[in-house]
Amino acid sequence: MSEAIQHRLHWRAYLALCKPKVVLLILFTALVGMVLSTDGWVPFNAWFWGLLGIGLAASAGAALNHWVDEEIDARMQRTRNRPLPVGSITGQQAVIFSLSLAALSMAVLLSFINALTAALTFASMVGYAVIYSMFLKRSTPQNIVLGGAAGAAPPVLGWTAVTGEIHGEALLLFLIIFIWTPPHFWALAIKRVDDYAKVGVPMLPVTHGIAFTKLHILLYTILLVAVTLMPFLVMMSGTLYLAGAIALGIGFVYHAVKLYRADGDRHAMKTFGYSIFYLSALFAFLLLDHYARIIIRNFL
Repeated sequence: MSEAIQHRLHWRAYLALCKPKVVLLILFTALVGMVLSTDGWVPFNAWFWGLLGIGLAASAGAALNHWVDEEIDARMQRTRNRPLPVGSITGQQAVIFSLSLAALSMAVLLSFINALTAALTFASMVGYAVIYSMFLKRSTPQNIVLGGAAGAAPPVLGWTAVTGEIHGEALLLFLIIFIWTPPHFWALAIKRVDDYAKVGVPMLPVTHGIAFTKLHILLYTILLVAVTLMPFLVMMSGTLYLAGAIALGIGFVYHAVKLYRADGDRHAMKTFGYSIFYLSALFAFLLLDHYARIIIRNFL
């Protein structure tokens, strides 16, 4: 293998450590938090440096998670081809890479944004890479519920990056992602229940069974639909968002019901896939509704 090809593969391995698809969704929800925090345009410095700092921190947490989970990743079918199990990157390299990204993230946020955003971003990073990955994941079937707070933080981080303060509407965005996380991840856990059982990770379908997990996916989904109506009820968003939230919510409930009634893990991955589309589209409706209301207010 040529040196150029080896360099390219090594670069891709470091990129894989960052879980770029997950980070992109994190950055999108953070951007929506930024946009909804102001009636005007988000200042360039706020969104550029804010998203850079948040993205670096999310990548740092993801890279450290690879190191923490190296042993179980090597034994699970879904994760055995990750960079550390296949040996394309060593554990030491992953830790150095993670700590470097974390330090750069804090430097960016403290220098160009504000201390509150830096502190909350650091807490979110530690919550995912340390509290969830090292402790909660291996100790309780409610791991994804308790650990979901870290993944729900990005809209709040985006909000504070622009305003320098935490607002109730930002916490409502946090609540939406917090409630979304369990049905999203439990659908995947149903499909990978044998993998999790093999490595001793007490995901809900492992400890309480698939039928019990399906019921909780359905209940959480119904709760999620109710929570997503709140931005309209508190006049944070308008009818465009409401229509989108209702339509998307009906789709999620449909998938949750179909999963609940299906045999075994049938329809689990379709539910998981829809959950990703759901959150992306829901926050897109928040964005579209926000700018539509600004245009109507200023020009009509």
